[in-house]
Amino acid sequence: MTESILYLIAGVVLAWFGGELFVKGGVGIAHWAHWPKAVVGVTVAAFGTSSPELMVAINAALDGVPNISLGDVLGSNVVNIALVLALVLSISGMKAEDEGVRRDWTVALLVPGALYGLLYDGWFSRIDALILLSGFALWLLVVIRHARAHARRQVPHAHRVSPVKPMLYVVAGLGLLIVAAQFVVTGGKGVALALGWSPFIVGAVVVAAATSTPELATTLISRVRGHHDVGLGNILGSNIFNMLGIASVAALIQPYAVKMPEIQPSLWFGALTVLLILPAKCGSIRRWRGVLLLSLYLAYVLLTLNQNPTH
Repeated sequence: MTESILYLIAGVVLAWFGGELFVKGGVGIAHWAHWPKAVVGVTVAAFGTSSPELMVAINAALDGVPNISLGDVLGSNVVNIALVLALVLSISGMKAEDEGVRRDWTVALLVPGALYGLLYDGWFSRIDALILLSGFALWLLVVIRHARAHARRQVPHAHRVSPVKPMLYVVAGLGLLIVAAQFVVTGGKGVALALGWSPFIVGAVVVAAATSTPELATTLISRVRGHHDVGLGNILGSNIFNMLGIASVAALIQPYAVKMPEIQPSLWFGALTVLLILPAKCGSIRRWRGVLLLSLYLAYVLLTLNQNPTH
């Protein structure tokens, strides 16, 4: 138990330093490419901070237990908004100024319904995975076109800063975030098993929260540095990437049966949390929403723990 707690502490510390470097590099790339910060959030930051979920998906599928990946993806999406973003909102609220935020919010809201429809037959097939990946490619194409259009509207600078240093920051930060997530997963599993939780509970609650450590660090630091669009874009992009991209990877490697009653709570909670972060017309997301989201996360955890056969 003591060793597991030390892993958790080390993971949190590494995540903070990794997030600091990652955000610094991401903002630097945005300046260099003349991209909106929100675009960096939904692409570079989201893909990078979702790397722990991707590794879980590949390893789980190769080990013959792809359901673990689906549980991790769905649970992480709830954690990303109802815990990670909620904590940041509870501190001081947030303001989304980029028009792309509403586009990505709409996609993040529609994806759980699409996944529910595809998996309703109880089987996650390769065809289902290809459909989701096609949707992911289409969304990514729209995001990139928006970024290029924004770049063309910018006045060119006489002296353009080199992207090498920001890219090095991104790589170094991402490396620390991946190690941090692994430490938190290891420590979280140890604590959960010491408490007598079942493997399903460990995956749904602990692993999902642990693999969201990079999102927490990146979003919190983005808020502290005043880069609101990077943090919000990171959360929305990460959730879209998780459900359209990462969930499909495991099914492409190994199609598998799905128990709908088991995944429905995560799907519904995931959609509900997205609804609650729709920015107002002025772009603000107020603190009270963060408090409400934290309450929803508590309800989600209690509902999941209630399924533990040892209780």
